[in-house]
Amino acid sequence: MEPKDYILTKIEGEYAYLKDIESDNEIFIALALLPQGADVGSKIHCEMFEYTLL
Repeated sequence: MEPKDYILTKIEGEYAYLKDIESDNEIFIALALLPQGADVGSKIHCEMFEYTLL
């Protein structure tokens, strides 16, 4: 899996919606996978299924 950057667009319960910055595709993942402190509007980097704040 190639590295990608996302923007956290929405949190619903225990799930988060991430929008790919380059392609505008949206993914839906468990909030627990995101780093502590992530909130709506945060920029997230994903590499090898590890999510970090930018």
